[in-house]
Amino acid sequence: MTTRSRATIRLILGGDVMAGRGIDQVLPHPSDPVLYESFVKSAADYVNLAESVNGAIAAPVPFDYIWGDALGRLARAPSDVRIVNLETAVTRADHPWPKGINYRMNPANVGCLTAARITCCVLANNHVLDWGRDGLLETLDVLRGAGLQTVGAGHNATEAAAPAVMPIAGKGRVLLYAFACPSSGVPDDWAAGDRRPGVNFLSDTAVETAQAIATQARADKQPDDIVVCSFHWGPNWGYDVDPRDRAFALALIESGEVAVVYGHSSHHPKAIEVHCGKPIFYGCGDLLNDYEGIGAHARYRDDLVFMYAVEIVVTGAKLASLGMVPFRIRNFRLTRADRSEVEWLEQTMRRECRRFGGDVAGREDGVLTLLWR
Repeated sequence: MTTRSRATIRLILGGDVMAGRGIDQVLPHPSDPVLYESFVKSAADYVNLAESVNGAIAAPVPFDYIWGDALGRLARAPSDVRIVNLETAVTRADHPWPKGINYRMNPANVGCLTAARITCCVLANNHVLDWGRDGLLETLDVLRGAGLQTVGAGHNATEAAAPAVMPIAGKGRVLLYAFACPSSGVPDDWAAGDRRPGVNFLSDTAVETAQAIATQARADKQPDDIVVCSFHWGPNWGYDVDPRDRAFALALIESGEVAVVYGHSSHHPKAIEVHCGKPIFYGCGDLLNDYEGIGAHARYRDDLVFMYAVEIVVTGAKLASLGMVPFRIRNFRLTRADRSEVEWLEQTMRRECRRFGGDVAGREDGVLTLLWR
């Protein structure tokens, strides 16, 4: 066996990073807190809610504050690529899209993303145009100016559909495609056009659409490339997986072109399925949010989150290992989950993954490991 045939590419995947609204308010350069929600008119109210259950936040906090204990985990878990779904506009724009909930982070706070050495931010989601097309264009400029790659949105349809290309020295490349689906609440008029900024909008998850995506990936790939397809799909709450989305994901994997289906939108982790030796994430859950003190969906424990460590063998693009590193969001910060919280996550993920032929095992260090046949 050659050295190259044993080579692996290590991905760190995170779900939704919702760094706007309350989180933006405690960073060094908060935006104007005005909101246009039905019941909450100031982002400062989300700070007050969090403090009411978990104590005072010593704002302004440093940029690396929000990552908390995750920074140590990242330092101990070597990675080639770090990817998150950035579910906020990074802009000073003042004209909100009339949709009710609008996330915005001050561009001067972009250091909170570079502090975790994020490689690429997925922007194909239902919040990146919360402050209009001007807000999207500023978001693109700010992120790229900070050295972050972006994918899934652009100045036009061609740019929005193009993959993020991440070379890994001595191993190959990761190609990341990102798609925004209407099932997650993305308006169809957010779609990028020939001369219109927007997102890479995917109108359906039909098997024929999966074949078209595979064809695009086949044309773009080079030998040893690993293709990851990101989908912002499905509702915020609930563990059910739409049968159409599952058939679509299976078709992508069976095409032989896609190594990882990276789904998100749900505010809590959902099942992971391994098909033909390749992982399908039906919902990564949030990685960071400002939901502390909001008890409407407490049974889903959206304060308990995962950072996923995914290792892919370059030759054959098969899954070598998949670890789920658990954290609890406390005071807008990732803190190490305690034993009872890890047990709750383990039981939940075991129940959900078993529906798709997998299982989950716990480790002494608290990390959960996906098992598959």
